[in-house]
Amino acid sequence: MSAVYTIVGAGTLIGGYLQGQGQQNAAEAGANAQMGAATMGIEEQRRQFDAIMKLLQPYTAAGEGALGQQQALLGLSGPEAQQKAIDELQNSPQFLAMTQQGENAILQNASATGGLRGGNTQGALAQFRPRLLSEVIQNQFSNLGTITSTGANAAGGLANAGATNASQIAALMQQFGAAQAGGAMGAGQAQSTLGGAILGGTGMLAGMF
Repeated sequence: MSAVYTIVGAGTLIGGYLQGQGQQNAAEAGANAQMGAATMGIEEQRRQFDAIMKLLQPYTAAGEGALGQQQALLGLSGPEAQQKAIDELQNSPQFLAMTQQGENAILQNASATGGLRGGNTQGALAQFRPRLLSEVIQNQFSNLGTITSTGANAAGGLANAGATNASQIAALMQQFGAAQAGGAMGAGQAQSTLGGAILGGTGMLAGMF
């Protein structure tokens, strides 16, 4: 009879050990799978954000450059920068071509009307360049404003993408932490089951003697 009890006690001990060990292995495997999935998710989120940054970088860079030119034209970057920006416009192919065309038109009109050497013609020529330069500056500022707005929109989109990315990564990190905690709790429960089985089997064996 004692042999039967011995077998039963040993079986209980071994069964409890195997059960506890299986629970512990399952808990660890499950936790590792969850942590691996969370890690892959974090890496993918970062990869996507890097791709967005690469796509928007030319627009943000262009907007920053355009804003700097606007500030220079307004004199916000100092008088030297303002004068340099105006000189660049005056020496630009566009301004020189428009100046030549406009002055030629004034002279041709004066020639056709017989007033080539008149004071009106000289006054028109004297006023033409400053007026044209003012128009060119205004047009340039407006065109730069379009680029500045595009850059600002790109920067805003990048900021939104960054906030969304940070939120999603935070959620994945919480899942990672939860998986670690779950694995630890599962392993603890398995150890408790194993300890109970050992105590039960040992008690049964001890009761036989």
